[in-house]
Amino acid sequence: MQIPSYIPQIIYIIAAILIIVGLKRLSSPATARVGNQIAAVGVALALAITILNSEIQDYLWIGVGVVIGGIAGYIMARRVQMTAMPQMVALFNGMGGGAAALVSASEYLHSQTVPGTSENFAVLLTTLLGLIIGSLSIAGSVVAFGKLQGLISGRPITYGGQQVVNGILAVVIVGFSLYLLFLQTNSVPAFVAIAAAALILGVAVVLPIGGADMPVVISLLNSFTGLAVAMTGFVLNNPVLIISGTLVGASGTLLTQLMSKAMNRSLANVLFGAFGSAGGPAAAGVAGGAAAVPLRETSAEDAGTLLAYSRSVIVVPGYGLAVAQAQQTVRELAEVLEKRGVDVRYAIHPVAGRMPGHMNVLLAEANVPYTQLKEMDEINSEFPQADVALVIGANDVTNPAARTNPQSPIFGMPILNVDQAQNIIVIKRGRGTGFAGIENDLFANPKTMMLFGDAKDALSRLVSAVKAA
Repeated sequence: MQIPSYIPQIIYIIAAILIIVGLKRLSSPATARVGNQIAAVGVALALAITILNSEIQDYLWIGVGVVIGGIAGYIMARRVQMTAMPQMVALFNGMGGGAAALVSASEYLHSQTVPGTSENFAVLLTTLLGLIIGSLSIAGSVVAFGKLQGLISGRPITYGGQQVVNGILAVVIVGFSLYLLFLQTNSVPAFVAIAAAALILGVAVVLPIGGADMPVVISLLNSFTGLAVAMTGFVLNNPVLIISGTLVGASGTLLTQLMSKAMNRSLANVLFGAFGSAGGPAAAGVAGGAAAVPLRETSAEDAGTLLAYSRSVIVVPGYGLAVAQAQQTVRELAEVLEKRGVDVRYAIHPVAGRMPGHMNVLLAEANVPYTQLKEMDEINSEFPQADVALVIGANDVTNPAARTNPQSPIFGMPILNVDQAQNIIVIKRGRGTGFAGIENDLFANPKTMMLFGDAKDALSRLVSAVKAA
């Protein structure tokens, strides 16, 4: 029986509402899981009513795509390590952009557009925008994945005349787009040229961006994917694609601005500043650089005793915690301290880790109570009253040079005020620099005690020391 034409539109609106409600609930860690489930129901509804479309005459390839994509997505999601979550997010985000570009290409190749009418002009314009933005998104996301995965150097990859090359690519995209819009609507070579130039531009724009800026890049590419999906929604006259794509594009843009603000840098500086070279040369911190000052090492036993007899401990997680997969162990340490009456909280910096919210996801996996997770603006004023700040694998987001050294490349970036705590314990694998490639003045602070080693092993030793204290 053929479904009345108005039914799919109603289902799409219901699906869009569920997606909006789900996104709203994602704004809080306490409701994020339910929000994700609500949004998933909305997407499932949209997929179901689309598959029941009477215009579909062959379900074979649809079935093949669903099976392959479903199996691949399930395996990747189940097997991915927490340290690899950022690159998986980048890759999945790129797939959305690539899908939007392919839909735009399919619609263009199968449509018979006639120049000179406003309706066809609008359809062709949104088709081209979907192709361009989607191609930029997938190409840039693949490069971001490569940098995060270590397949491509995390350092900014620059070359002479790169801005000129980017400018030429942009001119090619705009020029051929105007040609299709106003002169020769049906020109497959011009359409292919636009796609190729957009793909190359996506690679060229992300290559010069250093690894420390990947959180901003991921959120920006996420907004690109949302915009590309919205454009395909206009092409297909599909309200759920328009609404969901616009939501993702808007939220991704807002998140990008917030992330840039958290680093005290403009988006233009992130995209064109070639900052954030992983493992780059160290910049001077305190006089002579922190590396020139002897660091005060401690033992797990001494650090554990200090923690055991503290009243207030603020844990500062960083990427090193994720690398060591030590989130369960830090939760165990917190429970041992809480049994002794110690107040334990976690200070979360907006750009800690390799993607927005990385530390929140990491600690949520270990069932850390949401009420103990404190954002930077909320926790910073409480560091002076903390007996101990326990820094685990965090580096650049705790560097006082951001406040005190105008010559530091991170000067002006909001940081966690770890240096204001009464005592500071830093767990770190070695004496190397952070992802921004600069020395951390915090390590040379007289109040700082360095506990070198793998975070999981060091935390396990701290647990034993606290129990024995």
